[in-house]
Amino acid sequence: MAFDPMEQRRIMGCFATGVTVVTTVAGGEYRGMTANAVTSLSLDPPLVMVSVDKGAQMHAHLTESRYFAVNILSEDQEAVSAQFARPGPKDFSNVATTTFRTGAPVLTDALGHVECMLADVLRAGDHDIFVGEIVAGDAGSGRPLLFYQGKYGRMWDGTASQI
Repeated sequence: MAFDPMEQRRIMGCFATGVTVVTTVAGGEYRGMTANAVTSLSLDPPLVMVSVDKGAQMHAHLTESRYFAVNILSEDQEAVSAQFARPGPKDFSNVATTTFRTGAPVLTDALGHVECMLADVLRAGDHDIFVGEIVAGDAGSGRPLLFYQGKYGRMWDGTASQI
């Protein structure tokens, strides 16, 4: 018996997540997408995983480039998240970036980032899981942007609040 995907979305919407922008360079251009299906996977070796819809343009870009950065957004970056969540090519002109070890664009105002080399791609239904080995990264200070029940949220005094 198949489980209703809309019911799955409703239930899993109760799981608050952080918000990231995953970036890479493919075809000589910066590419990016908003992602909240991101997880720290292993400390030894240092691995993270990002779930990407097989039909998304970013799927082909990550497969081609073999490296990426996961940029953890701060509570002040809701507009950045919305910008990279839209379908189609992404405009990086209004987002400050730099590059480090892999050449993937790192959002300079992000709360933190990790740069990864693609270690594996795992098949998982209508998505693939891109496993990246962390080769560099850094974290700043601030509060994260959250996503809960289909809406952005922020933390105040250790508690989550919807915006």
